[in-house]
Amino acid sequence: MCCCRLFLCHSYVQDMHPKDLQILDFSYPLPDEKIATSPLENRDESKLLIYDKGAISQSCFKQITAYLPSDALLVFNNSKVIQSRLTFKKASGGEIEIFILEPCAEYGDISTAMKTEGVIRCQCLVGGAKKWKQGKLKIMDTGQAALTAEMVERREETFIIEFTWSPTMDFSSALEKFGNTPIPPYLHRPSNQTDKTRYQTIYAKTDGSVAAPTAGLHFTQETMQSLARKNIHTAYVTLHVGAGTFKPVKSETIAGHDMHAEFIDVERSFIETLINHEKVIPVGTTSMRTIESLYWMGVKAYVNPAMEEAPEIKQWEVYNDLMQYSIDKKTSLTALLTWMEKKQVNRLVTKTQIMIAPGYQTKIAKALITNFHQPQSTLLLLIAALVGADWKKIYDYALDNNFRFLSYGDSSLIKY
Repeated sequence: MCCCRLFLCHSYVQDMHPKDLQILDFSYPLPDEKIATSPLENRDESKLLIYDKGAISQSCFKQITAYLPSDALLVFNNSKVIQSRLTFKKASGGEIEIFILEPCAEYGDISTAMKTEGVIRCQCLVGGAKKWKQGKLKIMDTGQAALTAEMVERREETFIIEFTWSPTMDFSSALEKFGNTPIPPYLHRPSNQTDKTRYQTIYAKTDGSVAAPTAGLHFTQETMQSLARKNIHTAYVTLHVGAGTFKPVKSETIAGHDMHAEFIDVERSFIETLINHEKVIPVGTTSMRTIESLYWMGVKAYVNPAMEEAPEIKQWEVYNDLMQYSIDKKTSLTALLTWMEKKQVNRLVTKTQIMIAPGYQTKIAKALITNFHQPQSTLLLLIAALVGADWKKIYDYALDNNFRFLSYGDSSLIKY
């Protein structure tokens, strides 16, 4: 596809609904050798691309503080990757691999479900499912600990699997004992011990993600200290990253893509912090989706302060029903805080399915720290929403200057 079509495409997106965008307009050639298959020895020695309102330059990630404004607020996603890939051996010697997507809804939000003891049912993908005719599968360690899997229900693309384990421990601990790191499928290799620590941010806290919030993988204790020295503030949200983050857009237009819904969990104090900062910079697309969703949840609280359930954000409603309401960030978030106070809750635990694509204008975020994303992905659509046709300029520069792509790849700071 020629570059001219890419630039012509953006010239009319402001006048069209994002549903009508052609996914082929968000493609680029990504040779295998550009994909980072393993992390660098030191997290903060990755390259850093700086996009500043059209100008592009590069540096090293350990210098990122120099490119951030003092008194900025960096928002990190502290969700922790669970060991969600399980390999069972059949008596015949064959292997069945189970990839946990998320616990079933009856166990509550993901953070709560991870604390379940003894037995739980989960929605899963199963590799080699045809070989699993009936019966239970079991993993045992060298002691007496065991994890058993039983197929409960086959669905169109997924399976409901019941897991039981002993001795008594919570589900996240059982996965830590028996599972493997769910590195992305495009790495085309099994996980190893290095992945267990490096496919995890240094500030990971709350169990629940099946994919890492990869923009945060570059941060080290030294980087965090350099932020503090420049009076750059930090705050944390929790968005549990689902496997849907790797789901390619297969439909011709964005309208045919079903955006994955993900759990978010934020403290009242974080929302108060957001109100008091103007230079808000999310670290990663998950943090971006969280804070932008909070704005629209506040709009819902403003419009309907008597709503009973915690507000959720559906895929398209920020372009449809909610777009008619034009209120500022403070008004929106204050309405959300007022609703939480009425409900006597200090944590907002809910789901977002927000689709950030060209045509969307950010309500809270002023810049973004992120990695380089797959062609024809919703993550690339998010970048295009921020910088328009310049997404192509950014990615051409990265390809021409030997940047490493995807989860273990290099980083970028997008100022728009």
